[in-house]
Amino acid sequence: MFSKACEYAIRATIYIARQSMEGLRASLADISREIDSPIAFTSKILQQLVKAEIIYSTRGQTGGFYIESAMMESITIAGIVTAIDGDAIYTDCGLGLKECSGAEPCPVHEKFAEIRESLKNVLESTNIASLASGLKNGVTCLKR
Repeated sequence: MFSKACEYAIRATIYIARQSMEGLRASLADISREIDSPIAFTSKILQQLVKAEIIYSTRGQTGGFYIESAMMESITIAGIVTAIDGDAIYTDCGLGLKECSGAEPCPVHEKFAEIRESLKNVLESTNIASLASGLKNGVTCLKR
C-alpha cells in the first residue's frame, strides 16, 4: 500500500517522537537500527521529512533528530505519506490505469473510491503523539 520509503518514514517519525517525548534527540544510527532500515536509505528519508518540516535536526555533539512536543498532535500519518509518496494513494487508479475517473471508471473504481476515502480518514485522524504513546507504553513496536 505504501512505498518502502514511506513505511520507513512513518516508523522513523514514530521513533523520533517517542525519543522526543523523553527530551532526547535520535541519531541516524539509532533510528536506522530501531526501524531496521539501511543507514543511507534512512538518511535520505529523514532529509525529506526535515524538508517537509515534520521533523527537525541539529548538528553537533548533542544533535540529532527531534519533533517539537507542541507539534506532535498536529503531525498526522497523512502528512508523512504526502511528504514521501505524494497523494497518489488517494488519486491513482486501483488497477493502475493511466486514466480512470467517474466519467470513465475502471471495473473497481467505485469500490476503490470507498476504500480510499476510508483510508484518507484514518490517516488524517491518526497523529504521531498517539502512536508514539503506544510505543512508549509498550503496547506497540516498530520491528519484530
